[in-house]
Amino acid sequence: MTLDEIAAMDKPTLTPAEVAAVIGCDPQDLRVQAWTAPEKLGFPTTIIGHRVRFPRLPFIQFMTGEK
Repeated sequence: MTLDEIAAMDKPTLTPAEVAAVIGCDPQDLRVQAWTAPEKLGFPTTIIGHRVRFPRLPFIQFMTGEK
């Protein structure tokens, strides 16, 4: 998965696996960070029950440096 592929999607949120593929880390590391210190990620996190999701547009803005 690339950032361009994520930008072409129309769904509002991304899974940890999708974000991890772009960042180059383990999806579980993103889940743990979202639960313990989400402010350190640099982009918003949504936790629904036990599921972690990341809003797609803010993630793209973070990766491209847009405000």
